[in-house]
Amino acid sequence: MKAMIFAAGLGTRLRPLTDNRPKALVEVAGVPMLERVIENLKRYGFTDVVINVHHFGEQIIDFVESHNRFSINIAISDERNELLDTGGGILHARQLLDDGEPFLVHNADILTDLDLRKLYNRHVESQADATLLVAERTTSRYLLFDNNQTLRGWENIKTGEIRPEGISTADLQPRAFGGIHVISPSIFDALQGYSDQHKFSITPFYVDCCNRLNIKGFTPSEHYHWFDIGKLETLQLAQQAIADRK
Repeated sequence: MKAMIFAAGLGTRLRPLTDNRPKALVEVAGVPMLERVIENLKRYGFTDVVINVHHFGEQIIDFVESHNRFSINIAISDERNELLDTGGGILHARQLLDDGEPFLVHNADILTDLDLRKLYNRHVESQADATLLVAERTTSRYLLFDNNQTLRGWENIKTGEIRPEGISTADLQPRAFGGIHVISPSIFDALQGYSDQHKFSITPFYVDCCNRLNIKGFTPSEHYHWFDIGKLETLQLAQQAIADRK
């Protein structure tokens, strides 16, 4: 199985830790984020990994090489000339990802012990174009799903903005996106024609295309740990949780 790790971000929410290193190499309880994500992917059977790089990208490349590519197939999607955001980053890596099989996408700043095979298998079984890890978690922006867990829209509860405009949210379930998703190659053509800009985010793409693509949500039934470690306060919470488990 193949996966892509988003490791190109500037990590502004983690300053000053990211003033001299990429976000993906910030340590969580003594272990870099990127290493934790790679080892978790390996644990659940992923053998081919694409990592995009931009901010201090050479440090990530050196780190991967110094660890003998973690004994799996690791390719680098180089965005050092231009940071392409999540949607643009996936499209830029198409040649490395598009082998006719679904692939998992994982933010480098998400730490979880979720069984990623279950998410992948659910995606394959549903024959969706994309399957997003979602949860009933407090946030300001929600993805909206119908009773079949099909994406129907998006809502910003702070501003009142709803997309697509005019949809009724009465029978839709608000869910927070967990930064991990599985994508089928069928989505690449839609990505290619989505924006005239190289740089764009994947979440607006999902929302804008939800009426013509089959985009599903996946809410695991079992308990699992999940941390967005892209902020200093949540990084500290994750480190404490790891210490407590030890």
